[in-house]
Amino acid sequence: MTDRPAPPAPRAETAGAPGFVQDALLGADGSVDGGDPHELPLHRTTFVVVDLETTGGSPDGGGITEIGAVKVRGGVELGSLGTLVNPGQPIPPFITMLTGITQAMIAPAPPIETVLPTFLEFLSDAVLVAHNAPYDVGFLKAACAKHGYRWPNPRVLDTVALARRVLTRDEVPNRKLGTLAAYFRTTTQPNHRALDDARATVEVLHALIGRLGGHDVHTLGGAIEFARAVTPTQRRKRHLADGLPKGPGVYIFRAADDRPLYVGTSTDIATRVRSYFTASEKRARMSEMLAAAERVDAVECAHGLEAEVRELRLIAGHAPPYNRRSKYPERALWLKLTAEPYPRLSIVRAIGPDDVAYLGPFGSRRSAELAAAGFHEAVPLRQCTHRLSVRTTIAACALAELGRCPAPCEHRVDVEAYDRQAAAPFRAATVGNPQMVVEALLARIETLSAGLRYEEAAVTRSRLAALLRATIRMQRLTALSRVAEIAAARPARDGGWELALVRHGRLAGAGVSPPGRHPRATLEVIRATAETVPSGGHGPVPHATAEESERILSWLERPETRLVQISEGWASPADGAERYRDLLTKADSAGSAGRDEAGRG
Repeated sequence: MTDRPAPPAPRAETAGAPGFVQDALLGADGSVDGGDPHELPLHRTTFVVVDLETTGGSPDGGGITEIGAVKVRGGVELGSLGTLVNPGQPIPPFITMLTGITQAMIAPAPPIETVLPTFLEFLSDAVLVAHNAPYDVGFLKAACAKHGYRWPNPRVLDTVALARRVLTRDEVPNRKLGTLAAYFRTTTQPNHRALDDARATVEVLHALIGRLGGHDVHTLGGAIEFARAVTPTQRRKRHLADGLPKGPGVYIFRAADDRPLYVGTSTDIATRVRSYFTASEKRARMSEMLAAAERVDAVECAHGLEAEVRELRLIAGHAPPYNRRSKYPERALWLKLTAEPYPRLSIVRAIGPDDVAYLGPFGSRRSAELAAAGFHEAVPLRQCTHRLSVRTTIAACALAELGRCPAPCEHRVDVEAYDRQAAAPFRAATVGNPQMVVEALLARIETLSAGLRYEEAAVTRSRLAALLRATIRMQRLTALSRVAEIAAARPARDGGWELALVRHGRLAGAGVSPPGRHPRATLEVIRATAETVPSGGHGPVPHATAEESERILSWLERPETRLVQISEGWASPADGAERYRDLLTKADSAGSAGRDEAGRG
């Protein structure tokens, strides 16, 4: 159901009649003050304390019989809202005995779909407070979903959770609202009526906030996180996030001996680092890392692309123990054609200047083996590891007897014919047109499917996908690294332009042109101070890692990015692997569907 705009709030009705009682708001709009809400002092925070009475059961979009809400800030009540609600269903007798709300009382009351617009307007941008907040929020969210209103997803503070953290068992035997009200001697006693219970919760909230000062909690974000199950280590190390910049960049958690423990990136360093000290961070390895961390360093960057690239370079340079990805780019694998009269495919750790036919880099041996198996299935490349001679022969293997190898070991095929039939298709597929290999594998899949050999067809499809993924990737990287220099720009969020200077697939310079100023001047400064990247080298990305160049490609290919200047043509082969992108997508989708079906079986 689509969201619909909330109608204006009903006017206050006469006392004693079912409906709303909304006090003057003393000029307050109920919104949270400007700035970072996380850092907002508690005495300047606007709270809307809510209590619901319901027919019981689980939230299903109905069942609410009464809503009470009180808006407060700085200990001053700004307004209140209270109404009975017709739940559209009978009230169970035990609920009537508990609350005193009868069927006759709710008969003339408005339904929840009429009440919600006014309640949501009253809530506005304030912090929602409730005693056992998940219960009340669950009913309100379900009602919004059922009747087509957008739930504003406010920040929520639960007084039950806060009481668990602030009060000991020696002080109170439980955290029920009645128990807390008695302990704090509130002027309003809870009685299972929504507005009275909300007013009692306001007093409990203020008493709990008074206790937070002893725990050095003075802000909204601190209170919300304190109420959650943050670990002692997170609380003790929270000061490491102090003073960090709020812009884009890289952050580095360091040990006492300055060793980098973990490197990350964010468009807002301060907010991201602060999140490591909240209840939302539940990863065991991050808890271990925080225990060892003694400081956090920040490297401010011009924009997100520079931050991503710096992160990759720092991880590759230092191999922090708590980073799992991008730590060892030198461990990439390659599938190359050996340099011998009858070449074969070999999976190697590195390629050299003399290697002229190769495919990669691969992130795992499995993906390299799948691609190799795809070539072996499509073209008659030998699979033995013998060093063959053009002068002497050796006995043929079983593959030759099965017709799957032209048996160069017995000289059944000469060097030129072998190259034409087996090696040339590999070279063509990796740097240009993979059509011959692709068509051979598609024909194989069709034959296997026609023979009802679906599992074998799925294996061949996986090999085709691995082969296409690698060739598309390498051709894209090669095309970018051939260009001596690309200057590009994309609009910055606050105006101006984000600028990037790319040389041979490597980010050589970055900056931001301020709003109202022509970006050309900033670009010239970046160019004058940019890293020098030489031409030449071997491999698809001789001067960067594949991951760095792929991050650059992703940035350059965004619709909003503009190519400002380019030193030469930037293009991939017209008949290259990229034209099989749709086929790769279909193969991947079919593979995922097959795995899902196998899992269900």
